[in-house]
Amino acid sequence: MSFSIIIPARYASSRLPGKLLKTINGKPLLQLVYEQAIKSAADEVLIATDDDRILDVAMDFGAQVRMTSAAHTSGTQRIHEVAEQMNMQPDQIVVNLQGDEPLMPVECINQVAGLLARDAQADMATLCTPLAHQDEVFDSNVVKVVVNKYQQALYFSRATIPWYREEFKTAGVEFKHLSLLRRHIGLYAYRVGYIRQYQQLDPSPLEQVELLEQLRVLWHGGTIAVEDAIKIPGPGVDTQSDLDRVIELLGANPGQ
Repeated sequence: MSFSIIIPARYASSRLPGKLLKTINGKPLLQLVYEQAIKSAADEVLIATDDDRILDVAMDFGAQVRMTSAAHTSGTQRIHEVAEQMNMQPDQIVVNLQGDEPLMPVECINQVAGLLARDAQADMATLCTPLAHQDEVFDSNVVKVVVNKYQQALYFSRATIPWYREEFKTAGVEFKHLSLLRRHIGLYAYRVGYIRQYQQLDPSPLEQVELLEQLRVLWHGGTIAVEDAIKIPGPGVDTQSDLDRVIELLGANPGQ
C-alpha cells in the first residue's frame, strides 16, 4: 500500500493563536505530529503551510514543506494545492493529518490509509471510536457519526446521534447502554482524484450549519468508509487547557 501524508499547518487559530509552534517537552507541537507521521508506513510526509514562521520551524526539524495560498479556508484546500504542485496521480492516496494531533497513533494513520486502499468504491475514509466519557454524549464539541451496516457514514453531527428516545428521558443515563454512539476522529484518507472533484463541489447547507466539512461529501452523494480505530487517539490541541493536558500526558509517557 502506497500513501502520502500531508499535514495542513496554519499559524492562525481563534482559540490558541500560534498553537502549532507551542513547545511541548522542548519541541514544537507541529514537530511532535510530524514525528508520529514519519513512523507510519507513508512513502512521504509533507507539511503544507502559508506562514513563514511555520516554514522556518519545520525546516529546522527536517520536514519537507510546501508553501500554499493564504486564502485557503480548509485543510483539504491546502492539500489540493500541494497535490497540484507535485502533480500527484489521481489514484494516489493522501492522509490528511491535522497539525494539532500530537497523540494520533501511528496505527490509526496506517489504518485509515488501508481502509481506503481496500475499498475502491469509497471516496474517503475516516475513523471513529466509542464515546469514552458520559459528558461527551451531549457535548457539541464532540462530533458524532452514524454508519450503516456497510460501515459507510450516514451522517456526522455535533448533536447527539442516534437519539436514544426512551433512555434520554431519564436523567443519569448509563453510558454502557449507548452502544451505537461513536465519536468521529478527524483523520481522513482520500485519493487525489477525489480531492480534485471535491474542490468543484458547492458548499452544502448542512456543512455550513454544523461547520463540518465532511458533510459536503455526503450532501453530494459521496461515500465515506468508517471503521472503529484500532487504537484510541489522545486529545488534540484546540485550547490552552488542551495543551496543558497534552504536556501532562507526554510528561507521564515520554516515549509515546
